Amino acid sequence: MKNFDELKKLIEMNSFTKNKEGVDANAKVYKKIFDDLGFACKTYERNEIGNHLLFKSKKEEGKKLLLLGHMDTVFPSGTFEKFDEDEEWIYGPGVCDMKGGNIVAIEALRNTYKKYCVIKNIDFLLVSDEEGGSDDSKFVSSAIAKDYDCCMVYEAAGKNLEIVVARKGAGTFYIDVEGKAAHAGNNYKLGIDANLEAAYKIQELIKLTNLDEGTTVNVGKIEGGVGANTISPCAKLTFEIRYTHASERDRVLKQIDEIVKASHVKGTISFLSGGIQRDVMEENEPQALFLKNIENYTKEKLLTEARGGVSDANIVSSCGTPALDGFGPFGDGDHTAHERALKSSFTQRINLSTKIFEGLIEGKI
Repeated sequence: MKNFDELKKLIEMNSFTKNKEGVDANAKVYKKIFDDLGFACKTYERNEIGNHLLFKSKKEEGKKLLLLGHMDTVFPSGTFEKFDEDEEWIYGPGVCDMKGGNIVAIEALRNTYKKYCVIKNIDFLLVSDEEGGSDDSKFVSSAIAKDYDCCMVYEAAGKNLEIVVARKGAGTFYIDVEGKAAHAGNNYKLGIDANLEAAYKIQELIKLTNLDEGTTVNVGKIEGGVGANTISPCAKLTFEIRYTHASERDRVLKQIDEIVKASHVKGTISFLSGGIQRDVMEENEPQALFLKNIENYTKEKLLTEARGGVSDANIVSSCGTPALDGFGPFGDGDHTAHERALKSSFTQRINLSTKIFEGLIEGKI
């Protein structure tokens, strides 16, 4: 791929998750592209965030493939909106995460359309809130996942063009601790220290980390108290869990409940909120068979890797649909103003996806 003009156009249209107008402007570009390829579009209208789009191809007997991408980026308007390039790299918000990945899929679909004059059994879901946790779109993804035999996700490839076969699950939780305020000098004994209770709970939460199993618990934010002369009447902990196995998820959730229920400081009461945003994506037999069928058809051995980060592949995989991720270009610096993507990786990824689409249409994958 030598011409990045289409990607440049998308990059320079800000699509921060909370910028509904910008995300929907990107959506118009995608709609025109898919209309030219003969896809029908189902729009999931939203008021506060950008609309989600499901592009649907013609259907006939055979395996049904879902392609998955997102239109949003993490950069608010006026922060990082410039597209640039040199001999090896392109730079800009979303060049690898994941407007670049969307373009890879689109170029491969164009190649397929040129060969067959039609695209069959391949649909493409573009969501608008992935960078915000997919709190809305996960219900769309989950609802349609069962309609497909397999899924390809266009997040960035690994450094050696690895395909992603596993991702940690992740959840964000909050513990609110209620105590009782009192003057720290005159009535110290009358107070019930919520901050002290929170301190005990932080230590117990951190102990749930098991690096050997790939499980981490991170208390990323602590709030509490009124001032130095007041026994703290309230405190709040914001924490995240990540895990590589469903058994670890169950262990950690059970122990979190126990930590919340127990009080080290007499009189404090604690409340838990939040939950799992994206469940773990583990390697499984149907996924391995999907990968093997791709390799047999393309005559290409694909490198694989597991990642600690999450994506919408987690959601589809959790619904039982075999999913492979990392079909986008290789890049780095994502979520920073140094985001870039390797030009040569676009060609490799487009060629690979084109072969896969051809194999699916011909019933050989």
